[in-house]
Amino acid sequence: MTYMTQKQAKKAIVEIGQRMYVRNFVAANDGNISIKTGDNEVWATPTGVSKGFMKKKMLVKVDLDGNVLEGTYKPSSELKMHLRAYKENSDILSVCHAHPPICTCFAIAGIPLDAPVLAEAIITLGDVPIAPYAELGTNEVPEVIAPYCHTHNGVLLANHGAVTWAEDAFSAYYRLESMEYYAKILLITDKILEKQNKLGEEQIDRLLSMREKFGIKRGGRPIR
Repeated sequence: MTYMTQKQAKKAIVEIGQRMYVRNFVAANDGNISIKTGDNEVWATPTGVSKGFMKKKMLVKVDLDGNVLEGTYKPSSELKMHLRAYKENSDILSVCHAHPPICTCFAIAGIPLDAPVLAEAIITLGDVPIAPYAELGTNEVPEVIAPYCHTHNGVLLANHGAVTWAEDAFSAYYRLESMEYYAKILLITDKILEKQNKLGEEQIDRLLSMREKFGIKRGGRPIR
């Protein structure tokens, strides 16, 4: 396991926040990003700040119990979700949460992203389940994502948005991009073209066997 330095982590968080903002994955002060930089330290985005206009000095360092170690801004109440992911699976070193529009629509409709129609999505994401609804800022949010931290690369949060995690910061963010792209493909093929040519079981098996080659440790199996 290789941690980012604190300097690298702060730079990455600011850059990822800007990417989220320009891609309309977040509005106003929505979303949060965190990176684990030590066995018991995490750098994270502050509450009440647009991800497109963050500065490094605004970031906050906490321990895995959420106690502030460094920084003058307050951490987001949703940081509980990130910290739970780190506690559940020590392989996870970064978590990204946002509200990508199409993913969020699927989350509101209660529809998981699980159709085997896109080879890249099968390899890199697997299926993306719906975590049960949880009230914002409460301990219910970390509880509902906990069961997926060892088996999946992210989830849709019912009536809320999306969250992804990975062994490094940019992989966590790229999974968020991939999730939104996958959702768009499913929306267009199912609801506009009204036709999905799903891959067969043997094709799915071959794609899943490729995960190890790409260093992907998790990801459920899409449903045929």
